[in-house]
Amino acid sequence: MVFFDKLKSGLTKTKNAVFSRVDSIVKSFVKVDEDLLEELEEALICSDMGAECAEKVIDELRDAVRDGRLKEPDDVKAALKKILRSMIGEGEELKLYTKPSVILVIGVNGVGKTTSIGKIANSLKKQGKSVLVAAADTFRAAAIDQLEVWCDRAGAELIRQNEGSDPAAVVFDAAAAAKKRGADVLIIDTAGRLHNKKNLMNELAKIDRVISRELPDSSRETLLVLDSTTGQNALVQAREFKESAEITGLVLTKLDGTAKGGAVFGIREMLDIPVKYIGVGEQIDDMQPFDADMFVEALFD
Repeated sequence: MVFFDKLKSGLTKTKNAVFSRVDSIVKSFVKVDEDLLEELEEALICSDMGAECAEKVIDELRDAVRDGRLKEPDDVKAALKKILRSMIGEGEELKLYTKPSVILVIGVNGVGKTTSIGKIANSLKKQGKSVLVAAADTFRAAAIDQLEVWCDRAGAELIRQNEGSDPAAVVFDAAAAAKKRGADVLIIDTAGRLHNKKNLMNELAKIDRVISRELPDSSRETLLVLDSTTGQNALVQAREFKESAEITGLVLTKLDGTAKGGAVFGIREMLDIPVKYIGVGEQIDDMQPFDADMFVEALFD
């Protein structure tokens, strides 16, 4: 329940901007009609859910009105909650079935990728797993140094080379270390540069080949880190990365800093990729595995 309280607090901006507006819309109508649904759709779009996703939600409410399941404005909120819960799907645990298992972390610079790695490493360490982290974002010395700080906090070991080193060489060294030391999980950081997509694709492909060659039987997760404050922009980034990598899950950061929390639904609906972690603060424990029931409950609580 401690994290639920943090989540509820972290979603305050979205609740105040959007779901409090839902309350006022519902209270201002005496019946569920097209005017109510249009105002509700506008409120959902303002949460950065996206027009397509908001339209789908309203269409489901419209169907419920048409067949008599939704008659009173007071029932709209419960119906909306049920639709959003269905839309966001189930949270999925990381598939870490082998020793070592591999988590490849991708995302543009500035989304909170490095801190997310530290927080995920911390979460895994608390589960009793031994964790190695590969600093394969070698284009920025600051990225490696920052990652080292977070690894120290989490109690995870960092495998690094000098700035400008070949990222695939770092992954090769990390894979060898993971095997030699019997690590449970190897987390790999990568550079985030969408402005040169060809280089990004080539680099990810090279890293993938090294993992496949050195750890051929390992469980693999590829997590895309997205900054929730960017709203629909995060969806654009996700589509770009989806062309370059086989993404298995999403990590949503900075939910506490935005009124655009509705983007979570749009991203999930449009990409059909499960959300695996969410972050609602700066502390090392402020990122947790995604719980769909808890998330929707926190929005409506």
